Amino acid sequence: MAYQIDIESNSQSQQIPPRNELECWIGAALHSQQLEEAEVSLYIVDEHESQELNKQYRGKDYPTNVLSFPADIPEEVGIPLLGDLVVCAPVVEREAQEQGKALAAHWAHMLVHGSLHLLGFDHLEDIEAEDMEALETEIITGLGYPAPYQELTAE
Repeated sequence: MAYQIDIESNSQSQQIPPRNELECWIGAALHSQQLEEAEVSLYIVDEHESQELNKQYRGKDYPTNVLSFPADIPEEVGIPLLGDLVVCAPVVEREAQEQGKALAAHWAHMLVHGSLHLLGFDHLEDIEAEDMEALETEIITGLGYPAPYQELTAE
């Protein structure tokens, strides 16, 4: 399997995980679909840029944890580009703290979640959400982290 993961940061955060971990987490999501090759771009930003992108592309005027931009390339072209992920480091850091999660575990979850969106998974309908959450849980626990929705299912 050949995965090309391009990473660029425009964030002031001092808590961004190392490149090899970011690549591992995205790669785990890609591997879950048994892709032979794939290319993903990861762009790490701060809140202002996240808010601008979220407003421009989703009509929501606040920063968000992860945005996924699937590539719109016809399959017959043969380019393995899946798309771009934009992660807001400060939002991920704040959510991890608020949810009582290890920062690395939450980063892993956000990158797996975003990567699955690039692969066509969604959570708009209940059945889609259940399938996507089950796959996320399988990948995240396979990486050695606690189930990301554990506190939600314990209620």
